[in-house]
Amino acid sequence: MTVELPEHRLKRLKMRSMRRGIKEMDVVLSAFAEDRLAVMNEADLQTYDRLLGENDQDIYSWVLGRQDPPDQFAALMQDISAHARGR
Repeated sequence: MTVELPEHRLKRLKMRSMRRGIKEMDVVLSAFAEDRLAVMNEADLQTYDRLLGENDQDIYSWVLGRQDPPDQFAALMQDISAHARGR
């Protein structure tokens, strides 16, 4: 099993954040990743990594508050939504 170095993990997560399926999610997630990933704890990084596996249309609806995210993403989506709104 290969262990991913922390700096490689952050780089991978940032790349996945800005190479999404829709431009709106590129903008929202890449800005969040740039500002927040380096200070997130391990559990939050794991949750963010799982979030990046979700469908962009679903994440977009969660960011806009059109739908409630699954419980596993609720706290993270609050942070992402607040960041997108400049809070």
